[in-house]
Amino acid sequence: MRRKHSRANSMRASIAAAAARIMAEDGIDDYAIAKRKAARALGAPATEALPANAEIERALHEYRALYQADEHPERIAELRELALEAMQELKRFHPYLTGPVLAGTAGPYAEIELQLFPDDPKEVEMFLLERHLPFETEEGRRFSGDRVHAVAALTLAWQEVPLRLSVFDPRDERVALKTTPSGKVAERAGISEVGALIAEYVATAP
Repeated sequence: MRRKHSRANSMRASIAAAAARIMAEDGIDDYAIAKRKAARALGAPATEALPANAEIERALHEYRALYQADEHPERIAELRELALEAMQELKRFHPYLTGPVLAGTAGPYAEIELQLFPDDPKEVEMFLLERHLPFETEEGRRFSGDRVHAVAALTLAWQEVPLRLSVFDPRDERVALKTTPSGKVAERAGISEVGALIAEYVATAP
């Protein structure tokens, strides 16, 4: 039994490492897609326990620290600067940066993810239309405890980088939101916090 458990743990670690490499090299930011591709590449059986997203995230940080120590931090800083520019333009909608760009795990083709909390969701669409910024709309959900929070997601290009604006009810600004009912709370950072991250990189960059 102990040997079987050891083999399972070894396979989980191997899948996490392979998924991290796929995300780093192929620009995939979806953990579920990366872990499935990694499992198939390693010939893991369909019943094999897949690693949690947190395990892959740790492996991704380790991979980039080892193989992308120079170019990755620079790219993250560039994406955060673009995110800050967008946040400043969208300041009246209470923007927060979230997702891989904030976490520092974003690939070279990652989209910038912002959460907005306007008084009226239609104000965001009007803002984009007035500036002739074409966008696409889709509906989504976020979770907090047992509550489901409806969210409209607007996707567009910002300085040639994909930008995703998740538009919430203003009352949700004080709520810890998750992408799945059992998932972890999505970290987010406001304008001043993102500015501090950029300043920290500038101060420590070679």
